[in-house]
Amino acid sequence: MADRENARRETLVRRAELREGVSRPLVTPLLQSAVYVSPSIETLHAQYGGTAQGYTYAREGHPNADLLARKIDMLEGGEGGLITGSGMAAVTAVLMGLLSSGDHVIGGDQLYGRSLRLMNQDLSRFGIGTSLVDAGDAAAVEAAIRPETKMILLEVVSNPTLRIADVAGIAKIAKARGLILVVDNTFTTPRAFRPFEMGADIVIHSVTKLLAGHADVTLGYVTARDAGHRKAIYDFAVTTGLTPSPYECWLAERGLYTFPLRYDRAEANARALADHLAGLKGVKRVIYPGRDDHPDRARAVELLQGRDGNMVSFEVDGDEAAANRMVKAVPELAFAPTLGDVATTLSHPGSSSHRAVARETRAKLGISDGFFRVSVGIEEIEILLDDFTRALAAV
Repeated sequence: MADRENARRETLVRRAELREGVSRPLVTPLLQSAVYVSPSIETLHAQYGGTAQGYTYAREGHPNADLLARKIDMLEGGEGGLITGSGMAAVTAVLMGLLSSGDHVIGGDQLYGRSLRLMNQDLSRFGIGTSLVDAGDAAAVEAAIRPETKMILLEVVSNPTLRIADVAGIAKIAKARGLILVVDNTFTTPRAFRPFEMGADIVIHSVTKLLAGHADVTLGYVTARDAGHRKAIYDFAVTTGLTPSPYECWLAERGLYTFPLRYDRAEANARALADHLAGLKGVKRVIYPGRDDHPDRARAVELLQGRDGNMVSFEVDGDEAAANRMVKAVPELAFAPTLGDVATTLSHPGSSSHRAVARETRAKLGISDGFFRVSVGIEEIEILLDDFTRALAAV
């Protein structure tokens, strides 16, 4: 009789719990569930009230995202980090979660392209004022402050001209004026720079790039010193669905374990490639924070302390046709507007990230039709040097 009762309770379509044992998986399990089961109403109240730990609906959080966030928190010296569906989702969650109509935000004038679009075109639709200034000039940032200014957003190293922001000077101004300082640390990563130690209030990453490092995920990260800021950012992200998928969080966690090794190898390659490019015919200039001819070399030494990163930019002596010949000469060198893959990628800002920027404005920023940005990977350096030697011969 008991066997028949048990048989009636079992059905193919109802979920069964995984059986636990005395061992555990070495690799983090991928928990793809969109929802989580609670044993009672009281338990659900406790979870939402913060007196019990658990998950309810994956849009509000899930284990794979939380584990990844804790790992990046450890690297950045933060706590309570939030993983979002992309780096731009993290930027948006900060701006829209903390700013209101009538507020004003100052941004660096060489932010990532979509961050610039957000500042130039989108925030104004919600009544938020914006100003863009040279982040390497703390006095210019201070001059842009208005009574309604609430936030400053900057990147430590600009994209794609690799200029170094005056983080120390801007942090002092932000603290004195009671402003929220937000630092996008994607280019530098915590391997080279830890913004909280310099006075930042909020740190942002595009995990898509160097942290995950294999060009197969799209994720962002954000954390804040202030618990109230963290809650406001979280609430906006959850409400608007800026949620990451468990699978991409699982992939990013896997990539993160080799991040220090990848970063060090790519940085060493970047130093060698920058010096090699400087000696090649057809190269007009090379921009790398580790070179003595970098325009912000003293600031790079102060902030980065010898960790100069894997990004190299250079300009060929020619027009877009010459630049195109270079791209076509080495098809095995990935021509793609991204950074942070294990292999080297080459991008042309004039036809990708800055294609919508007026030619005159690009020229003022130093981005000509012959300007390239290189995200240096971990290949054997001899292969890279040969690739670029052949590429420049075509110019």
